[in-house]
Amino acid sequence: MKRFLTMLALSTLGLLASKAGGLMTNTNYHIAFDRMFARGTTFEIDGAYSNPAGLVWGHEGWQLSLNFQKPWQHRDIEAAVPALGVHHLYHGKASAPIVPALFAAYKKDRWALSAMIGIVGSGGFVEYDEGVPMFTVPLAARLASVGMAPGSYTIDASMKGKQYIYGGQVNFAYRITDHLSAAVGFRANYYDGYYRGHVVVAPTVNLQLDCDQKGWGFNPLVSIDYHVNSLTLSARYEFRAKLNIPNTVHENSDPQGALAAFADGVKTRYDMPSLLVVAAGYEFTPRLRAAVEYHFFDDKHAKMANDRQDELSHGTHEILAGAEYDISGKWTVSLGGQRTDYGLSDNYQTHTSFACDSYSLGCGAAVHLTEQLRLNMSYFCTLYSDYTKEQTAYQGLPIGGTDTFSRTNHVIGVGIDYRF
Repeated sequence: MKRFLTMLALSTLGLLASKAGGLMTNTNYHIAFDRMFARGTTFEIDGAYSNPAGLVWGHEGWQLSLNFQKPWQHRDIEAAVPALGVHHLYHGKASAPIVPALFAAYKKDRWALSAMIGIVGSGGFVEYDEGVPMFTVPLAARLASVGMAPGSYTIDASMKGKQYIYGGQVNFAYRITDHLSAAVGFRANYYDGYYRGHVVVAPTVNLQLDCDQKGWGFNPLVSIDYHVNSLTLSARYEFRAKLNIPNTVHENSDPQGALAAFADGVKTRYDMPSLLVVAAGYEFTPRLRAAVEYHFFDDKHAKMANDRQDELSHGTHEILAGAEYDISGKWTVSLGGQRTDYGLSDNYQTHTSFACDSYSLGCGAAVHLTEQLRLNMSYFCTLYSDYTKEQTAYQGLPIGGTDTFSRTNHVIGVGIDYRF
């Protein structure tokens, strides 16, 4: 019994720690992205991330930008196991405080230097107040098999985790010809996370875990931009960042057994995948601009905990489109959309780490307060497709069951751009 419970607890905590990687890579740092999405051909300050090579066509002199976003997410699992009379919705909360990002750029003649600091991966807290079915359902079945009926015992279990990947990057761009520019850059990524949890079934089990994870990873960046008249074409490539993060343990009740993966000094992979971006933008009139964009995250070759990347059918594909229109000299409005396909499979989806393909819609406005100062405002939401996973042996039990995974996501943002 104890071996079963401790191994079950390990799988629960271990899978909570496996949600980083390409599927958690962030691309929305600047409010202009949130309100338009396809920013791969921009010459504005957000090009410090979205199009570093294109900044050589932009403002002569300095540009600065400070951005704040507030996300809300829910991650729900509806578990149905008819043989046990289980049909329950497990509600998970994923939260983050205000998420900042800072941009800076300087252009002179044929060259431009830019920098960006933000949360480049993951970025939030996850907490399970009621536990998850991968723990509660097999545990109830196992206890029933040894004569322990529901109500004759109590389970005290909680799990929470934090994952932030902070990134700082710099790029140097140069206009090679009248129409072609290129940029090279470098990003430093700092992983900061923790896992706190306990599983107590008195007097059978008492597992306690308090583990921090911190470490560094680095990756080079390259980009090109072709600009002629009203047409702009660009491409950007971010190399993979290897993140092999060691544990720093404050409490681990079984470091040689069930919680060995969280023993002090043991390392876990949270690679950020390579990313290819290609984009095309066109200025239809001096007031109307539009762009389309494609992203490919090579998640299959970015190591995740327990090698979960092998379960994906392919890397992540994203298609983005957006447009913006200058209503007057003071106001610019924009609208954008994004489709995300992760290449999911049943074996990739777990109760503590799952994803759903999605559509995202964003809108917003920029207010030109002065010639130098601009206020950006945005809202976007993500519409996820539910993922249904049918199992003939639910969580290893000799009975069938079904899980339906669903998510919601809303983000509001505000930022200030300043040029001089």
